[in-house]
Amino acid sequence: MKRLSRLSRSVAGRRVVITGAGSGMGRATAHLFADEGATVCILDSSESVFITRDEIAAAHGAGAVVAGVVDVTDTPRLRSAIESFGSMTGVVDVLVNNAGISRPSPLGFDDDSFDEAWNRTLAINLSAYARAIRWTLPFLRASDAGRVVNIASTEAIVATAGISAYSASKAGVTGLTRSLAVELGPTGITVNCICPGPINTGMTAGIPDESKDKYARRRVALRRYADPEEVAHMTLNLCLPAMSFVTGASIPVDGGVTVRHT
Repeated sequence: MKRLSRLSRSVAGRRVVITGAGSGMGRATAHLFADEGATVCILDSSESVFITRDEIAAAHGAGAVVAGVVDVTDTPRLRSAIESFGSMTGVVDVLVNNAGISRPSPLGFDDDSFDEAWNRTLAINLSAYARAIRWTLPFLRASDAGRVVNIASTEAIVATAGISAYSASKAGVTGLTRSLAVELGPTGITVNCICPGPINTGMTAGIPDESKDKYARRRVALRRYADPEEVAHMTLNLCLPAMSFVTGASIPVDGGVTVRHT
């Protein structure tokens, strides 16, 4: 049967950079893109990124994945990793800014503790995103479907006491996304943002199951935490060549947290 549509929903052959890919949503995103035929460059501050690499290589061959241990606040190392992959492939089609941390930052902290939590959180969750986009941009320009997806949080929309640094950084990500969507619009590169809600990742692993269940019943319309792959599929969708007219959007993937009132 002849297809009537024109736009591609395939990322096969695309070249993708993903930060924070050693675990959680980053790992799931790397697996999904590789499963769909993309070549992935996966970066993480932990050597767990090599486990992700080996999983992908076992399924799709060593040529499907490049991995590196990179702290995204180490700006020379981050730049080198991105530029090395871009030079090797000649083009980067997708950048997924996923690396992130959450640290307590109540105003009652002593000055040194507050400043350390604030500075480290914004450096990883916001400043590194802007730098990664800057250094990937020459290679994104070479793509016929350049895509940037920034991972924020529902904490950019609603708020939890005691993590002001995290909330501020994630709200900053949504602002960065909108600004760069406008700035890069004339190039055809889209910039979008995902705001995950409660997800079963390393960041939430320390929460007792009973507390998770209670929160889900009270706040989540779907009454559960999500699997990281459920977020990864939204990331993939935003990176399809067919998604060429969506930019500047911040999309909750939260099971209804941000819309549930009672």
